Amino acid sequence: MALHNDIGHLGEDAACTYLTSRGYTIRERNWRLGNIEIDIIAENKTDIVFVEVKTRTSTFADVSPEQYVDEHKRRFMTIAGNAYVKRNNLTKNLRFDIAGILWDKQSNTVSDIHYFKGAFSPALRSVSAGSYNGGWKWHRR
Repeated sequence: MALHNDIGHLGEDAACTYLTSRGYTIRERNWRLGNIEIDIIAENKTDIVFVEVKTRTSTFADVSPEQYVDEHKRRFMTIAGNAYVKRNNLTKNLRFDIAGILWDKQSNTVSDIHYFKGAFSPALRSVSAGSYNGGWKWHRR
């Protein structure tokens, strides 16, 4: 496995540790819908949380890891999150978070975690009464 993949998995491990220490249960890791992947799906008593983890060994031009989650990735996370909720008939509040992890290669530990609750919200469109099946449904406008 390539070094960047190893560092990515270490960052995901750190994000899972961060979440479980705050009372979340990890439902899935690296959940896929076709070519789309959600790094972590977690839950607590009230929320289902979809987490994108960005791990870097350094900042480049003062760009932090979480700033690499672009509109394209957000859109795909929304699509995958919608599918996950529908497949599992979930009714909890939904949230999309981003974890930015800085990894220190020298000490082989996390040097910094920036965790953003509710980092973005998908655009919602109303669903007509005749088509509503009790599940959440997101549509891009």
